[in-house]
Amino acid sequence: MGTRKAPRTDMRPLWHRLVEIAREEHWYAREGVADTVSGRFDAVTLVMALAMLRMERAALDTEAPAPLINASAHLTELFVEDMDGQLRQSGVGDLVVGKRMGKLVSVLGGRIGALRDALAPDSDTALEDVLARNVTLNEGASTAALAEAVRALHTTFQSLSDDDLLAARIAR
Repeated sequence: MGTRKAPRTDMRPLWHRLVEIAREEHWYAREGVADTVSGRFDAVTLVMALAMLRMERAALDTEAPAPLINASAHLTELFVEDMDGQLRQSGVGDLVVGKRMGKLVSVLGGRIGALRDALAPDSDTALEDVLARNVTLNEGASTAALAEAVRALHTTFQSLSDDDLLAARIAR
């Protein structure tokens, strides 16, 4: 056993910052995300998906630093670790946790793909439709304000330097 820390440890500040952003009151008060377990999960996966899309951009860059290329895998590990803990804390038994975790990671992957398509510059996919299908909203909530907030956060993430992203320096 060595004293070297796990590579994902370096990603913990970013994970905590993403969760902090997902817990910001405006998502629930103005943008209409339901303040429920499902809605909060949707907010976390929404914010994480936007960060992952930013990491994809770096992964396509052959000059990108290795830590950023591996960052999405380490960030996903932290997501899994956190969700596993949340499930166990809520009383889900060992036999069911694995199945549920597979489903949650699949949901995250689906949201990344849907947002990738909807936020592409030449996209025909309506972001509001994607959000209506993928986010638990308050009854009667419009997706227009949520779409505006998602676009703004996406722009923020895309404008970050690799160093700022890795260091979780995400101004809001």
